[in-house]
Amino acid sequence: MDQVTRHQPAATSHQKDEALVRAIGVRRLTAGIINVTIGAGIFVLPAVAAARLGPAAPLAYIVCAALMALIVTCIATAGSRVSLTGGLYAYVEVAFGPFVGFLAGAIYCLQCVFAAASVASAFVGSIGSVWPGAGAGVGRILVLILLFGALAATNVRGVRHGAGLVELTTLAKLLPLLVLVVTGIWFVRSDYLVWRSMPTLSQVGRSAIVLIFAFVGVEVALVPSGEIVDPSRTVPRALFLAFATTTAIYLLIQTVAQGLLGPALATHANAPLAAAASQVLGQGGRLFVIGGAAVSMFGYLSGDMLGSPRAFYALARDGILPRDLARIHPRYRTPHVAIIGYSLLVGLIAATSGFVQLAILANIAVLSLYLLCVGASYELTRRDVRTGPTAFNLPGGPIIPILATTVILWLLSQATIREFAIEGLVLLAASLMYGARKLIQS
Repeated sequence: MDQVTRHQPAATSHQKDEALVRAIGVRRLTAGIINVTIGAGIFVLPAVAAARLGPAAPLAYIVCAALMALIVTCIATAGSRVSLTGGLYAYVEVAFGPFVGFLAGAIYCLQCVFAAASVASAFVGSIGSVWPGAGAGVGRILVLILLFGALAATNVRGVRHGAGLVELTTLAKLLPLLVLVVTGIWFVRSDYLVWRSMPTLSQVGRSAIVLIFAFVGVEVALVPSGEIVDPSRTVPRALFLAFATTTAIYLLIQTVAQGLLGPALATHANAPLAAAASQVLGQGGRLFVIGGAAVSMFGYLSGDMLGSPRAFYALARDGILPRDLARIHPRYRTPHVAIIGYSLLVGLIAATSGFVQLAILANIAVLSLYLLCVGASYELTRRDVRTGPTAFNLPGGPIIPILATTVILWLLSQATIREFAIEGLVLLAASLMYGARKLIQS
């Protein structure tokens, strides 16, 4: 049975989404997922993993990949059944109703704003290493204005322009990583890769809660679901292609960096891959990788700008945020008000905040969002909600959602009480706003 007849609010949303252009196929969606997944984190995290686990660091990547495989399977199931703009928020809203959907939307907005702001802050910092005037004060604000102004203008002009930009930046960011792997693998020292001891479960868990940051991002790329061609076919294929690609790249990068630098890898906290590149390519290789890091951050932001404003559009479309955010540009047929508003919000936070704490809070938020989506995938399958005649089904019935729920809760248990308290206060405030709005409407 069609999702429209099973969930009436989705029917109205579906009619509104008909004004959008379905222009994102398997190739572009795969590129978009890879782009927002391989972001700034992989240029820093190898040093973090080495400091915590030494040569056994690839084990944490394998654990994260196994956990994400369960989550991605659930997301693929939900994404093949719900084709509304909003991505994971839309999946949860169709499965559990407006209030839980609102919470999912609030969590997503919290995650994407903080994550994008943290990466933008790091991007400005990288520019500041070349042009000191961009690191603080008026120069920092000017770079942010130029950055988000360009991204907003590109995406307002049309989803094809935004998706095309994502494809270009995905190729540009992968180039230095692939050059490092292809050239560095011939100089790897095998003794640097020997495990001296088996890490404990607690050590792996504390490493995984940090490294999972390198694997998240699919929620951003899937937000423009209302602009994806044949979602029941495109979403699962793109998800699994992107997930396999990023996992292979991460394992190769960590292994090569560890094999080139050995114990010294952990000491290069700011630019471990640049230090590894300098071992085989000299100063030119170091600068090449630093430039690649800047391109990667820009690529993440370009992918985020394609996806995240659509979440604000979806919340406005459903009457949760101001209706003006759901306006569609009469010429370009894009949610231009949401795009511009999102750019201003993220730019403001980036201008006044740092990277590390925002990234941690974003990580907790996205795992909470994944938890809701896992439940939604099971509920959508149980009710056989679907857009078209076919849909991707969860293998093994409830087994994968149960396993995914277990591992998400395990990862969240690695965070601190203070970090959870900050997230809880934000969600409590959002819930009170939702209740007040409903009371006024009634």
